[in-house]
Amino acid sequence: MASQLNPYLNFPGTARAAMTRYQQIFGGDLQILTFGQFGAEGPGADGVMHAHLETDAGFVLMASDLPPGYVDEGVMPSSMHVSVSGDDARLRDYWNGLTEGAEVTMPLERQMWGGQFGALTDRFGVSWMVNIGKAEPALS
Repeated sequence: MASQLNPYLNFPGTARAAMTRYQQIFGGDLQILTFGQFGAEGPGADGVMHAHLETDAGFVLMASDLPPGYVDEGVMPSSMHVSVSGDDARLRDYWNGLTEGAEVTMPLERQMWGGQFGALTDRFGVSWMVNIGKAEPALS
């Protein structure tokens, strides 16, 4: 089996809403397991212990909520970005879906390398970069 690098996002109680939205945008199969399914009781038991979205395009995105009783004010936003790139016309649809309720930090527009690039922070606090078209110049 080949190795794979997958983004794993943490949310302060909004993982289900975020992953459901990402499934609407990217399509694919979403599976969600709660803390309660693994024995947690009380407040937070319905939180997402693990969510796994695998799309027809081959994307894999995983996420969870903070565990019950765990408080970390620094979870979102992070300095990490999820980057989506390629020549596929679907990327413009992905961009449009991600922009709903988002703060666009760089509009999707033609760049010096010939492709279109945009960046945003979505309504869940996740930073995204979308690059459509020509790849960035090779680094040497």
